[in-house]
Amino acid sequence: MENRNDSILKDLPQEIIGERVLLRPYRAGDGKALLEAIEESREKLQPWRPYEHSQVPPNEAETEAYVCHELEKWAQREYLSMSIWEKETGQYLGGVGLYGIRWEARSFQMGYWLRAALEGRGYMTEAARLLCDFAFHTLQATRVEIRCDTRNVRSAGIPRRLGFAYEETLQSSSLTPQGEPIGDLVFSMTLDRSSASANSALNQD
Repeated sequence: MENRNDSILKDLPQEIIGERVLLRPYRAGDGKALLEAIEESREKLQPWRPYEHSQVPPNEAETEAYVCHELEKWAQREYLSMSIWEKETGQYLGGVGLYGIRWEARSFQMGYWLRAALEGRGYMTEAARLLCDFAFHTLQATRVEIRCDTRNVRSAGIPRRLGFAYEETLQSSSLTPQGEPIGDLVFSMTLDRSSASANSALNQD
């Protein structure tokens, strides 16, 4: 049975390259690009992210501190957070990551966000697919779970497009940034379902 101490020894890739996007762990100096994306997306992010209601908006020092914190969690294999970049332009697009990690069960939860100006172009679907493949093929995941606010239709579209199974709606399982109870939709991809999807794709080629 694998534990987190064993997982620290895993040799993880420093880049995952897709057709249009590149995923990589955050690096020192990424705080400026992160801040620009947050500022551009503030109105769209407001219903979902608690810091959007802070009276003091994030500044570059705070986003750079966040980047350093993500680097530390990556090194400890506590949270595998990756930044998303457009291959052609090098523009920062958003973030995607694996959290709620249970190494002994090889079970992960996936979270993601995309800068507002680039929504609806398929970038996040591609990034989430890349990370899901990474989880199953490199980390030997048995389960990847996505949870999202019941109100967040756009976010819920990602697992549906990737072939995740809808499992349940957890009533009043989370709080909005305003402190109001809200439900979560739960989707999952399991090892057998992932293998079946891969075989189906091969048969269609």
